[in-house]
Amino acid sequence: MHITITGNLGSGKSTICKILEDKFGFEIYSTGKVQRELARQMNMTTLEMNQLMCSDHKYDNMIDDATAAISRENPDKNIIFDSRLAWHFVEKSFKVFLAVDLNIAAERVMHDNRGKEEQYATLEEAKEKLFERAQTENLRYKDIYNLEYFNYSNYNLVIESTYSSPELIASVIMKEAKNYYALMADNNGQCVKTTRILLSPKSLYKDKVTKEELTSLKDKIAEFSKLKEVPDIKVNARKEKGEYTLLSDEDTVKAAIEAGLPFLITELECN
Repeated sequence: MHITITGNLGSGKSTICKILEDKFGFEIYSTGKVQRELARQMNMTTLEMNQLMCSDHKYDNMIDDATAAISRENPDKNIIFDSRLAWHFVEKSFKVFLAVDLNIAAERVMHDNRGKEEQYATLEEAKEKLFERAQTENLRYKDIYNLEYFNYSNYNLVIESTYSSPELIASVIMKEAKNYYALMADNNGQCVKTTRILLSPKSLYKDKVTKEELTSLKDKIAEFSKLKEVPDIKVNARKEKGEYTLLSDEDTVKAAIEAGLPFLITELECN
C-alpha cells in the first residue's frame, strides 16, 4: 500500500506516520524534513522558506519530482508519504487528511522540538504563525498547481486528531486503507473516488450536556457505549472558517460524547 498523509499544521502527521512504521512495517518518506533542512541550510525560518517558495518554484518542483519518482519506482513497497502534496503526485494511494483544532495545534508545536526554524515565544504567536503559514502554503498550491489544498473532497479519508490518540488514529487509518484497497481490487486496480469524514463529536457540539439531557438520552448513551470506534452513524454539519456547526442530529452527537465515541461519520457542507 501507498498511503499519503497530509493535513493541518500540528495535526500529528509525523507521530502517526511513526506508529504506522513501527506497528505495520511501512517506510516513511517525509517532504517536511526536506523543506526544514532547506530552511536550515539557508538560515531561514520555515515560514520564510515558504514565502521564498512562493516566488521561486524550483524548490517545489524538486520535492514533487522526488515524491513522484519514489512512488513509481516502488509499487510493491508499503510506503507512507508524509507530505503536503503527495496525494496529488502519487498516482495510486490512499489519501488521508488529518484535521485539528488550531488551539490544540498551537499547543502541540509549542512543545515540539522542531529546531530554531519553528520556535514560538507564546501560544498566540504560535497560532498566528501557523495560520499565516497555512494561508501562505494554500496560496502557493493554488498558484502553482491550481489545487484547493483544504478541499476535503481531494482525500479518501479526513480524520480529526484533536481529541483522539495517535495510536487510535493510526489503527483507523489502517482499517480504512485496507477497505479502500479492497475496493480498488474489485475495480481492477483503479482508484476509487470516495471521501469519508470522521470528526470528533466534541468538535461538533461544544456546549455542556445538562443533567436533564443526560437523563433523556440514557438509553441512547447505553446503546452507543457498546459500539466500535467508528460506528455507522452519520450526522450533518457545516465547516466555515475552521469551525464546525452541527446542522442536525444534536441528540445523537450529545449521546456520542457521553458514550465516549471518538468519531462520527460526518456529511460536511463547506463554505
